[in-house]
Amino acid sequence: MILVLGAAGQLGATIVERLRRRTGAPEAAALIALTRRELDVADARAVGDAIRRHGPALIVNCTAYNDVDGAEEDATTALSVNAFAVQAMARGAAEVDATLVHYSTDFVFDGETDRPYREEDRARPLSAYGASKLLGEWFAADAPRHYVLRVESLFGGPAARSSFDKIIAGLVAGRDVAVFSDRIVSPSYVEHVADATLALVSRRAAGGVYHCVNTGATTWYDAARHIATRLGAPQSLLKPVSINDVTLRARRPRYCALANEKLRRAGVSMPRWEDALTRYVDKTLPGIGS
Repeated sequence: MILVLGAAGQLGATIVERLRRRTGAPEAAALIALTRRELDVADARAVGDAIRRHGPALIVNCTAYNDVDGAEEDATTALSVNAFAVQAMARGAAEVDATLVHYSTDFVFDGETDRPYREEDRARPLSAYGASKLLGEWFAADAPRHYVLRVESLFGGPAARSSFDKIIAGLVAGRDVAVFSDRIVSPSYVEHVADATLALVSRRAAGGVYHCVNTGATTWYDAARHIATRLGAPQSLLKPVSINDVTLRARRPRYCALANEKLRRAGVSMPRWEDALTRYVDKTLPGIGS
């Protein structure tokens, strides 16, 4: 049995859809998908009870508190969801002998580098959000078999609510769109992340931390230019902004591209970010590029 937590979210809904698509597969029939409304992961006792009740072989945790700026003022909630809930999941996984999959973030790094981060690089979060996610990574390791998959700049899923969706909406509407020209990331398409997750588990790859992002690195500005080109929208609508010129409650890492060679060595290859964005734009707006 597979237990997916946070099943209505951006990544969780995609994981569930992928599992249910496997018609006739055992995991499609033995799937328990719980939303935040059905299971409040901030309640550690409820988390443990749910795991013991269902007795899954695999737990996929897609829950997260992702309000980076909000976490500066509400660190308690961030820690509750991003860290202590994971501790309860890891303990539950140990009790029922389950594998735990947990997702983390590039925000565990400080961005003070000039090359893509590897899994073994030292974590040094700049924000309460990043600290809560790093603590969650440590707690996930309490599960005897676990995968911690770091993702960043997620896009895709059933609800168009990512930063890339805002860029697309602005360009389609003919509005000016401000984008960071000096924040470097490795975008992550949820469909590719979901496929990589299931491939990693099915291959019984060695557990631990993996960077699960699309291949390559880009500034937000260059990614937006790629979108504009695909849409046939004027590049002049894109307004480059420095991260140093924007006042944010939480500090963001400047350079946070992630290297995914470890994932590739495990037999799971990720498409380049350009191909992922092209696929998403074409899927979001049918007829583009035809």
